[in-house]
Amino acid sequence: MNKQLEDIKAIREMMEKSSKFLSLSGLSGILAGVTAIAGAAFAYFYLLRDPSLTDYNQTQELLILLADALIVLFLSVSFAIYFSWRKAKKNNQSLLNKVAMRTVYNLALPLVGGGLFCLLLLLQGDMYMAIAGTLVFYGIALINASKYTFEEVHYLGIIEIVLGVIAAVFQQYGLLFWTLGFGVCHILYGFIMYKKYDLKKR
Repeated sequence: MNKQLEDIKAIREMMEKSSKFLSLSGLSGILAGVTAIAGAAFAYFYLLRDPSLTDYNQTQELLILLADALIVLFLSVSFAIYFSWRKAKKNNQSLLNKVAMRTVYNLALPLVGGGLFCLLLLLQGDMYMAIAGTLVFYGIALINASKYTFEEVHYLGIIEIVLGVIAAVFQQYGLLFWTLGFGVCHILYGFIMYKKYDLKKR
């Protein structure tokens, strides 16, 4: 009986590995969260706390904010790729397989479309709706990709959408909700994933 249960468990794990992208690392979530908090702190203390203290016009401020966001995005994606590659290598798995490509595709569609939409909002001067939009579209992207990876990604996506909607209502606190969503939530998610999956494999 025990052998049958072990066989069923082994079959289930094999099916899961073939249908889900399981190389996501909790460490990448933690570092992405730290990077987001650093980017938000720069935006607040350098520009948003008291814009009258800077010599930048509105266009220059928007370009600085856009550059800040792109740097945060680049570093976060770099962390995700590196730690996923390291985890896949450790588990003797290929990072570039059909499941991984499917995950990236489903993640990228809402991210690219939503990112362009938020960029237009930002260029039109509607910074706070752009902040809320990034949270909402990121949450949609996570939910869309979650069916190909860990279920925790789905719940993170829901939290991001809720924070985005709240940020749209209370726009004066938009950057705070952005920091909670991309910073604090990512760090907590990363710790949970690292403890539940990464340490378990050691």
